[in-house]
Amino acid sequence: MGTPIFQVDAFTNRLFSGNPAGVCLLDKSRPDEWMAAVAQEMNLSETAFLQPIDDGYHLRWFTPKVEVALCGHATLASTHVLWECGYLKTNQVARFHTLSGVLTARTDGIWIEMDFPAKPPIEVGSFPELEDALGVTAVFTGKSAFDYLVEAASQEQVKSLSVDMQKLRNLPARGVIVTAGPTGKYDFISRFFAPAVGVDEDPVTGSAHCTLGPYWAGKLGKEDLVAYQASARGGEVGVSVCGDRVLLRGQAVTVFRSELCEN
Repeated sequence: MGTPIFQVDAFTNRLFSGNPAGVCLLDKSRPDEWMAAVAQEMNLSETAFLQPIDDGYHLRWFTPKVEVALCGHATLASTHVLWECGYLKTNQVARFHTLSGVLTARTDGIWIEMDFPAKPPIEVGSFPELEDALGVTAVFTGKSAFDYLVEAASQEQVKSLSVDMQKLRNLPARGVIVTAGPTGKYDFISRFFAPAVGVDEDPVTGSAHCTLGPYWAGKLGKEDLVAYQASARGGEVGVSVCGDRVLLRGQAVTVFRSELCEN
């Protein structure tokens, strides 16, 4: 038997929307080079690698270019696979040991709820080079542990960005979050660009909401938020800010399951 591998659309309940992630279930340790090669072969924004340990799973995430320290949609996809395939019962909490500490996920009705660290932005002031790369005038510019956060004046500006990927690629950060809100049913919308790690635009970025949640909770004076990432595929994210933690809620659907051949 080969190594089980799945493709899952995360932060959606419909096939071919949300953010696709690879999920690879390991029965033994694998070299970093092997995991990087699998991620390159899958050619998705992230592929997750899960290995069982005594009190949960060791979880790592790779883009086609690098390993990352935190990924929401591939964690959501991993949790979905563990429950759907019977590795965990749906009333069991999924427990992941990661580069960002221990993360957990549980079912909440039709939703999967993940407990992640908050990564609030710190204001950095005027940043003309970043505004030029995005083609937008910033209302606010900040930086979290991972990314720059830029608030635009309107959701229309976020949706119609003209981004210079080469300029973003040279910034000293994993990626750039652009956001605006609220209007309609959503407290805020966003888009996420990370060409420096091999992902020009990520369809729905759970980890970005670890920054967006605290930012918009402070601006709007509310802890429970509903967000939409306005990429071409799009996806909805529920966000609750709880001190230094952020609860992220989403759904997922399996696109295919297969196995990697062993050479």
